[in-house]
Amino acid sequence: MSTTIKSNIKTINPTTGKEEKVYPVMTAQEIDQILTKADSTFNSWGKTTVQERSAIIKSVAQAFRARKEELGALITKEMGKLLKEGIGEVLLCADIFDFYADNAAELLADEKIATPHGEAFISKEPIGTILSVQPWNFPFYQITRSAAPNLMAGNTMVLKHASNIPQCAEIMEVIFKECGLPDGVYTNLFVPGASIEAIIADPRVKGVAFTGSEVAGSSVAEAAGKYIKKTTLELGGSDAFVVLDDADINKAIRGAVEGRLWNAGQVCVSPKRLIVDKKLAKAFIEGVVEQVKNAKVGDPMLDETQLAPLSSERAREDVLKQVNKAVEQGATLVYGGHKLDRDGWFMEPTILTGITKDMDAYSQEIFGPVFMIYEVENEAEAIALANDTPFGLGGSVFTENKERGVQVARQIVTGMVYINHVTGISPELPFGGTKMSGYGREQAKYGIHEFVNEKLIRVTDIDKAY
Repeated sequence: MSTTIKSNIKTINPTTGKEEKVYPVMTAQEIDQILTKADSTFNSWGKTTVQERSAIIKSVAQAFRARKEELGALITKEMGKLLKEGIGEVLLCADIFDFYADNAAELLADEKIATPHGEAFISKEPIGTILSVQPWNFPFYQITRSAAPNLMAGNTMVLKHASNIPQCAEIMEVIFKECGLPDGVYTNLFVPGASIEAIIADPRVKGVAFTGSEVAGSSVAEAAGKYIKKTTLELGGSDAFVVLDDADINKAIRGAVEGRLWNAGQVCVSPKRLIVDKKLAKAFIEGVVEQVKNAKVGDPMLDETQLAPLSSERAREDVLKQVNKAVEQGATLVYGGHKLDRDGWFMEPTILTGITKDMDAYSQEIFGPVFMIYEVENEAEAIALANDTPFGLGGSVFTENKERGVQVARQIVTGMVYINHVTGISPELPFGGTKMSGYGREQAKYGIHEFVNEKLIRVTDIDKAY
């Protein structure tokens, strides 16, 4: 008699809509065994030298580069990303692993403190097992962003990845082990989101790195606060893409289209609100319409494809509902707005204008290939509109005057602002936001300091302490 595995942890190919692989949900006993192993392994892993850890992490970087096509194709199969974008993601992960392997010794070095009596310094020490809860839109990058710094810091990690990309989660653990990472240092948890609070509550878990929606992030933060666990949260975004009156219009159009179609618009730092000075608005809208009309939608495995399917049927339906609601409330549908009549979860790139503050779309994040274009009178109005959002993750300012761009960037309340470029990713650049987009930073030196105990050690004579 065959047994049906009841699970929501499965691969359903977004290009075909077909189920490909199903994983059973782990039992409470299996979870307990994993946490026990991670906790006990920390006692040895945390005592290894940075050089010993670096050798392993460098091997992981090499493995990612050597297997870039295989890993990129797996991303495409599980969440629909263009193959060329998936390969780029894999190579970015390799760069992040290398960055921490090469720089961790310096970043974790003792930090001297000037004091008038004796000597004092900060010792940066690992704290234990970190729970990493990550989303589906960048299957390997999201893991790497938390795993690379924390493993190099000497922490162990358990990963609860998104339930629609289990094969990416699985192969990441396999690669770590093949490259010499000891058992228990990094382990997958194939569990539903409902299990997270109990795992956070477990005393063997010392911190939580979360990326996802603001609703789920709030739940994680609430549980972590209850059990006094450190957290980092990277949540949603509704990034402003500000085009000032002196911008190069062609560069701005290119940046907007490439940025919004990137990963089918399923990027936290995608330019979701395009705020354009009235002097350039007509030409900007016409240029964006022309480019999206000619964007090739199709098989994400093909190099000529520019727009991939959304990650799931529900994801597409959610985006279409938001677009339809905006139109019902009075927004102008300039282009698109419909699903495509073909296998998989494809939709047309969509352009909306005329969005006002009383519409739902004004304050929501639309996680798909939807351009919301706003026309403003001047720079001051552009800044005010950019800040009139509950989110604060990334943002862009397009201008031919660098000093003006920096001045405007300083006035936008967000975690990152790029001048003449969409918000990007590089290992040495910190990533994170403010307001409802969360707190804490990943990447750069800041990422490796989030989950370490910055311990003060002071040496002085009791008679000369103060």
